[in-house]
Amino acid sequence: MSKNFLTAFLVGIAVIAISVTAILYMNRGARIGLTGQILKVRTAPLDDSSSVAVLDFRIHNPASKAFVVRTVTVVMEDPDGKLYNGATVSESDAKTLFQYVPLLGQKFNDTLLMRDKVASGATEDRMVAVRFDAPESRIDARKRFLLHIEDVDGPVTEIPEK
Repeated sequence: MSKNFLTAFLVGIAVIAISVTAILYMNRGARIGLTGQILKVRTAPLDDSSSVAVLDFRIHNPASKAFVVRTVTVVMEDPDGKLYNGATVSESDAKTLFQYVPLLGQKFNDTLLMRDKVASGATEDRMVAVRFDAPESRIDARKRFLLHIEDVDGPVTEIPEK
């Protein structure tokens, strides 16, 4: 190979590498979605056949655009892999729930509600209270909870309990 060809080839590879790096850098915040973890789970019986679970969690929005919540749902997975959908409790009902069910303890965070915005780069501590048609013993024997948070534009974030 000639020296001129090798020099031109190396310059071309360098230009391509710089271009790819620039494109990736410019699109670093384009993905809409949240990251997070469930920090604490509290459960209490409501009656013989239903219970409530309160999930305290931390979410972070790494995108360059605000995440606007469409829905928040919680699914419980039992040890056999069967999934149970919970009924999400509103903020006003959650306040009442904490007053009348002392086993849950104190309400530390605000409930993540429909139309709530998580700003770009923000990290927030939130909670969600969920009612299940199952006794507390079944909830305590669960494999894990799955927290689903859907954006108004469609992307869904799933945060599993560890």
